[in-house]
Amino acid sequence: MKTTPEQLADRKSAINPWFIAITVMLAAFMELLDTSIANVALPYIGGGLGRSYDEVTWILTTYLVANAVILPMSAWLSRVFGRRNYYLVCVGLFTVTSFLCGISPSLGFMLVCRILQGIGGGGLAPVAQAILVDTFPPSKRASAFALYTVVLVTAPAIGPVLGGWITDNYNWRWIFFINVPIGLLALFLTTKLIQDPPAFSAERAALRKTGKIAIDGTGIALITLASAALEITLDRGQIDDWLGSNFICWSLGIAVLGWIGTILWELYVDEPIIDFRLLKNRNFAIASVLFFVFGLGLFGTTTLVPQLLQALYGYRAIDAGLVLGPGALVITVLAPISALLLQRRIVSPRMMMTFSLSVVGASLWHFSTMNLDTNGGHYLMGRVFQGIGYGFFFVPVNMIAYSMLRPEQNNKASSLTNLFRNWGGSFGIAFITTAAERRQDLHQVNVGSGLGSSSQSLQQHIHTMTNYLVSKGFTGPDAAIGAFGTIYRQLHDQTQFLAFMDCFRVIGWITLASVPLAFFIRKFVPSGEPSAGH
Repeated sequence: MKTTPEQLADRKSAINPWFIAITVMLAAFMELLDTSIANVALPYIGGGLGRSYDEVTWILTTYLVANAVILPMSAWLSRVFGRRNYYLVCVGLFTVTSFLCGISPSLGFMLVCRILQGIGGGGLAPVAQAILVDTFPPSKRASAFALYTVVLVTAPAIGPVLGGWITDNYNWRWIFFINVPIGLLALFLTTKLIQDPPAFSAERAALRKTGKIAIDGTGIALITLASAALEITLDRGQIDDWLGSNFICWSLGIAVLGWIGTILWELYVDEPIIDFRLLKNRNFAIASVLFFVFGLGLFGTTTLVPQLLQALYGYRAIDAGLVLGPGALVITVLAPISALLLQRRIVSPRMMMTFSLSVVGASLWHFSTMNLDTNGGHYLMGRVFQGIGYGFFFVPVNMIAYSMLRPEQNNKASSLTNLFRNWGGSFGIAFITTAAERRQDLHQVNVGSGLGSSSQSLQQHIHTMTNYLVSKGFTGPDAAIGAFGTIYRQLHDQTQFLAFMDCFRVIGWITLASVPLAFFIRKFVPSGEPSAGH
C-alpha cells in the first residue's frame, strides 16, 4: 500500500527533531573536519607515497576545488534528485572515498579519490543546514543553529590536533579511515529519519509525470569553471608567486570572468542553479556579507595562531592546536545561551550581532598587541576572548538570513550562505599565507635599514655575542659567524612576528568595519509553526 504525503508527514512529525539535527550534524562534522585534518599529515603522506611536499599539497587543493565546485550547486542538485537521495549519495560517496584515500598506493590514486571526496563533501554542509531550517519552526531555529555553530567551529579547530595526534601515534592513513564508521552511522540514521519535505515530494512527482527536467548546462559549466579557477588561485597563489606565475594569472582571469559570466547568466535564466536574486532581500544580503566576514576571521586566525606558535615559539602542531581548543569550548557553551536569549526575545538579533562583531574585532586587536615574550597562555586567552564573540554570532546571523524568506527559498538560501562562508574562509587563508610573507619582507627591509654595518649598537651586540660564544668553547672565527647567525635569526623572528601582528590587525579592522551593517537589518520577530516535513 502506497504511503500518502499526509501519512508520511504524520509519521515524521512523531520523530524528535533533535534526532534529525544530530543525524545531519554527524556528516557535516565529518566533512568540516576533513578540511583541516590532513594539513599536518602532508609530510608523512609525502614520505609514505614517495613524493615531495610541493606535490602532496595538491591533496589539499584538489579536495577544496571539488568542494568549491559542488557547494553552490547543492541546492539545485538536491531539488532535482530529491534532498534525501542527494544527501545519501553525498554521505555514501564521502565515506567510500575516505576509505579509498586511506588505502591509496600512489599520489595519482589519492588525488582522484580526494576529488571524489570533495564532490561528496561539498553537498553535506548546505543540505544539512537546509534540513535544519525545514525541521525546526522559526521560533525554535535558534537552538538548531546553536548546534550547527558548535560543529562549524569545533571541527576545523580540532582537525590539526587530531591529525597531529594520529600521525604521531599511529599512521597517516587513519586520518581518512576515521571517517568510515561516522559515515556508516550517518547513512543508517539518514535512511531511518530523513525524508523530503512535501514541497520536494510534490515537485519530484511532477517531474516524473512530465518526464521533463530543466538542466542549465551553461550555468553548470560556468559555475564549475569559475569555482575551480577561484579556489586554485587562492590555494596555490602564494606557492606559485601570485601574478609572477602565468598559471595563476590565467587562473585569476578565468575566475573573475567566470564569476561575472555566472552572475549575469544566473540572473537571466528562469530556473537558476544559484539564485542570486535572493540578495535583493536586505536581511539575506547583509547576512551573506557577515558570513564572508565570519569565514575570513575564523579560518584565517585558525590558520594564523598555530603557524605563529610553531614558527616563533617552537610549539609542536598538536600543542599549537590545543591553544585553539578553549576558544571552541567557549563557543560550544555560549551558542546555546545565545539561542535561549534570542528565543525568549531578551536580546534582539541585531543587538547580539553588534556585540558579537565588536568583541571579535577587539579580540583580534588584542592579539596584535602581543610580543615575543608573550607566553602561550596569553594566546589561549585571546582565543577564548575571540570565542566569546563568535559564540554570539552564528545563531543570530542565521536567523537574520532566513527571517524574510519564504519556505521554498530555504534550500537555495543555504547554498548561498555556505558559498559566502566558504569564500570567506578561502580568502582568509590566502590572505594569511600571503600577507605574512610579504609583510615580513617589508619589515625586514625597514628594520635592516636601521642596522647598518656602522651601527654602534649592532657592533656592540656582535662583539658581546662573539665573546659569549668564545667563552663556551668556540674558536674566534666560528664565534663571529655564530654571532652573525644568531643576530640574523633574531631579526628574522622579530620581523616575522611583526608580520603576524599586521595580519591580526587587518582582520580585526575588517571585522569592526562590518559592525555598522547590523544597524541596517530590518527588524523581525521569530515566529511560525513547525514545518510539515524534513
